[in-house]
Amino acid sequence: MAKYKVGYIVGSLSSKSINRLLAKALVRVAPADLEMVEIAIKDLPLYSQDYDADYPPVARALKKAIADVDALLFVTPEFNRSLPGGLKNAIDWASRPWGQNSFARKPSGVIGTSPGAIGTALAQQNLRGVLCFCNAPLMTTVEAYIQFKPGLIAEDGQVSDEAVAKFLSNYMNELHAFIVRVLTVLPRTS
Repeated sequence: MAKYKVGYIVGSLSSKSINRLLAKALVRVAPADLEMVEIAIKDLPLYSQDYDADYPPVARALKKAIADVDALLFVTPEFNRSLPGGLKNAIDWASRPWGQNSFARKPSGVIGTSPGAIGTALAQQNLRGVLCFCNAPLMTTVEAYIQFKPGLIAEDGQVSDEAVAKFLSNYMNELHAFIVRVLTVLPRTS
């Protein structure tokens, strides 16, 4: 069995992020064939085309981190019925300059949690639209809109609700199968 390196990006910049807790839970239940590594976005300045000729080191590091993984997992909160600005900023950095899009042909999954009853459904919808434009093959099922409740996920990623834990485990198994399918059809060129 091949091992795949999956970079996960937490869309929240908050140190108390419930989506960071969700990411820890997903890492915990990931199949052994998935090596999970976080790709940090919090130190990026706001993107501007003025940087295209000479990216700052933090933006070059972001693009390299994405290049070094086989697939991506976006763990996003929902702010004002959309994806967070910090996450969109990171995507703008990684997809530029024109012709150097880091997301092209990179298998990707989207998940998130929110205290609201519909989880992060609208943020995920917006994010999927952006990633489709960036030519990232997207796992469209299993969709995952997790309603967060206090105590659902411990600091170490342990999930207290057995049904949610089972769902997250299944999600990661489906992500693994999706990555295998995509990379079988679109093998990495580098």
